[in-house]
Amino acid sequence: MEKLANAIDAVNAGVASLTRWLALFMVLVQFTIVVGRYAFGVNSIAAQESVLYMHATLFMLGAGYTLLVDKHVRVDVFYAKVSPRSQRRIDIFGHLFFLLPSMAALLYWSWPSVRNSWSILEGPLSVGGIEAVFLMKTLIPAFCVLVMLQSVSLLIRLFMQRPAS
Repeated sequence: MEKLANAIDAVNAGVASLTRWLALFMVLVQFTIVVGRYAFGVNSIAAQESVLYMHATLFMLGAGYTLLVDKHVRVDVFYAKVSPRSQRRIDIFGHLFFLLPSMAALLYWSWPSVRNSWSILEGPLSVGGIEAVFLMKTLIPAFCVLVMLQSVSLLIRLFMQRPAS
């Protein structure tokens, strides 16, 4: 089972190593847009939308990795004050009863929209924009799958741990 968890971790780490470059590229594109608009009076709706696409891709595909490195926001009203054994139980409960069901629900309810978007190759958000809204909508199920996989990996590791007192 540890090999499966390691493989899932490697998938999310690989996706993150590719998508992290979008942060730098997004800043450079946004800088170019601002300079073009204010220094030269040039504007491009497609360039502006590209920043939106990069931002969406960065966050949606990076969510699994963020879960892997435990950098998601955690509401630890009780968590920080309980024993490691209780923290493990809280983590298992959270994954099984909150994270996995919510991702499954999001995947289920978003899929018809994504499928319809692909069937018509849904066009730009704005006139003159990028003609690929169907690709951006595809990030929703990709997000769900990556987070669910990482949750499974974390559950495997939690179940393999010896409960500490």
